[in-house]
Amino acid sequence: MNKQEKEIDLIIIGAGPAGLTAGIYASRANLETLILENDIIGGQVRSSYTIENYPGFAKITGVELAEKMEAQATGEGAVIDEFDFIEKVTLTDDEKIIETGDFIYKPRAVIIATGAKPRSLPIPNERAYLGKGIHYCAVCDGSSYEGEVIGVVGGGSAALEEAMYLARVAKKVIIIRRYDTFHAEAKTLKEVEAVPNIEILYDHDLIDVVGDNFVEKALVKHTKTDEVIEIPLKAIFGYIGTEPKTDLFKPFIQVGEDGYIKSDESMQTNVKGVYVAGDVRQKEFRQIATAVADGTIAALKAEKYITENKENAK
Repeated sequence: MNKQEKEIDLIIIGAGPAGLTAGIYASRANLETLILENDIIGGQVRSSYTIENYPGFAKITGVELAEKMEAQATGEGAVIDEFDFIEKVTLTDDEKIIETGDFIYKPRAVIIATGAKPRSLPIPNERAYLGKGIHYCAVCDGSSYEGEVIGVVGGGSAALEEAMYLARVAKKVIIIRRYDTFHAEAKTLKEVEAVPNIEILYDHDLIDVVGDNFVEKALVKHTKTDEVIEIPLKAIFGYIGTEPKTDLFKPFIQVGEDGYIKSDESMQTNVKGVYVAGDVRQKEFRQIATAVADGTIAALKAEKYITENKENAK
């Protein structure tokens, strides 16, 4: 069956904070805007239990914030399609084609806001126990371990915040930290240290997990003495960083050695009319606030690019 071709002003790939913000600004600029998302609307923010560092909200859940952003984007006129997966793309200065399962879109401009996914724990049995004690989303899977001992691996704010969430349901949470410090806000670390059923295991590294069909023990090595100990627990939640979702674009868009998409401060990639925003972009800080800023700039620059091209075509 031949797919229907559709011309459109702007396609935003990804419906996280960056993509939804871009959708708000683009729609307010009267651009016909389509947001394509093949995962959950809201991206990683939706799986955050509590957010306390986003301006305007002293405290808000990730689900609430994602829903507010989604409602605002659609309220301004953006269309979100989360069921029509992208099969392939062509992104050049002269031609932009986004082919999904149902349509062939020919947008005037594209904003890539696909975000990043959690980095897998680098242990031999990660795949064998994925979903059977190895997890990457506390909100999604934490309730399955009510009253159990749970491990958290990571050294940033995400690891600490998710440990506090898990402590609400678990008997005990053990944070396995490779070094003797955290890359996190001092306030968050202080809050974690005050939770009675959270233990921080400094200078220890997770080297594997074992069990019959499900995780039963974590094998942990002291990073200074090389002593290996076994910790009885039922689950390990990993928060050791993220990997950008860029495979679809690599034939056309320049990425850095770390896999993140390169751009200038205007969010412009190496391809004219293709912009990038949010966690998929190569930059120093990845926060909700910086994703929103990226999305704003990308949408404004895309609007200017589209308007100038329409005028030149007259």
